[in-house]
Amino acid sequence: MILPECNRIMGIDYSKGFSVSDRWLSVDEIAKYLGISKDTVYTWISKRNMPAHKVSRLWKFKTEEIDDWVRNGGAADKGRE
Repeated sequence: MILPECNRIMGIDYSKGFSVSDRWLSVDEIAKYLGISKDTVYTWISKRNMPAHKVSRLWKFKTEEIDDWVRNGGAADKGRE
């Protein structure tokens, strides 16, 4: 269930039953979702095996894959471990 106050995330209206995980997110959207820069997203794709899918020239992401990757330590600061 989506709470009424959470209906708009990243400028997308989810009041019609969609959730963030129902669609593919762009680099801009996944950066906002994680609270990081776009440059960090590109670095994590190339150096930390961030789950990403190339669609033509664009990188696309599924939030459930990103959430699992983060939970399993993919985004952990390697220098602080």
